Amino acid sequence: MTEVTEAVTRHGGGVWSLRVPIPDNPLGHTLVHVLDTDRGPVLVDTGWDDPESWGELSAGLGALGLSPADVHGVVVTHHHPDHHGLSGRVREESGAWIAMHAADIAVVRRTRDAEPGTWLDYLARKLAAVGAPDEHTAPLRAARAAGGRMRTLPGLRSALPDREIVPGELLDLAGRRLRAVWTPGHTPGHVCLHLEEAHPAGLPGHGRLFSGDHLLPGISPHIGLYEDPDDVTGTDPLGDYLDSLERIGRLGVAEVLPAHQHAFTDAAGRVRELLAHHEERLTGLLALLVVPLTPWQLAERMEWNRPWDRIPYGSRNIAVSEAEAHVRRLVKLGRAEPVAGTDPVAYVAV
Repeated sequence: MTEVTEAVTRHGGGVWSLRVPIPDNPLGHTLVHVLDTDRGPVLVDTGWDDPESWGELSAGLGALGLSPADVHGVVVTHHHPDHHGLSGRVREESGAWIAMHAADIAVVRRTRDAEPGTWLDYLARKLAAVGAPDEHTAPLRAARAAGGRMRTLPGLRSALPDREIVPGELLDLAGRRLRAVWTPGHTPGHVCLHLEEAHPAGLPGHGRLFSGDHLLPGISPHIGLYEDPDDVTGTDPLGDYLDSLERIGRLGVAEVLPAHQHAFTDAAGRVRELLAHHEERLTGLLALLVVPLTPWQLAERMEWNRPWDRIPYGSRNIAVSEAEAHVRRLVKLGRAEPVAGTDPVAYVAV
């Protein structure tokens, strides 16, 4: 692994990563990976749809003697805007195809087709149902009344992919063996991409893994609820994530190339750490649920990277979604249950 420029890293074997900034986000940047193929470069993710991000993506490609017009295809690990945001712009410049798992294509299509007010209504209802106070839902209701949009809703302006990633199958990349591994949890259609080729530095293991947000070296990715206003199914995103982690741990890859932070080895060790983290988290929530609590009340009492009163508005929505995902897991495991007659619903350990 060597630096081409401060924002471009060569990983060997026809793979590079480009640092593409995410505006106003503590993550700082998305690592967009460039994979050389016999038909031209393919991008794994593209970064946030923002002029500065586009400029950095273009500059990074330029450092490799390429331009966005040279891109042959875009493989998107998941629909979030820091991964899929610039895919449409790349396709406009190059005619490249865009591939994504069907479950996340459905999210993109649903969000593109819906009026902004649909999502504002949905968020307000969901937050009220988990116990959010009126003062928290008031901005959503006000935005709805004004016909406004919320910038951070994923997919509002995203390009509709034109290829479907099929789990377990090799992608149609000339001269490369890149296999899709379905890893739901962070989103319903998140995929990791297993490059089934010997590591260029000779590291032991079975190839390399483009892990998107599923497996990161120092962060536990957000596990919230899947976004579908019309679906009343009781999904279990945390259960999906834990099962997906174990699947990735069994691959035995030599190196992981994530979409944030930095490349790392010992994927199996990182999987064990994350499994232990979530088990510890679930045990801690059971201790809180000795008394009935709504997901909002639970989120207020959980440990985050800062005190609850210092967590920004949008991040509180993410936090309560994660709290509810963990509660759903406890209910499915038979370790917690809803309290009959509570509205909004409260949960208690059993």
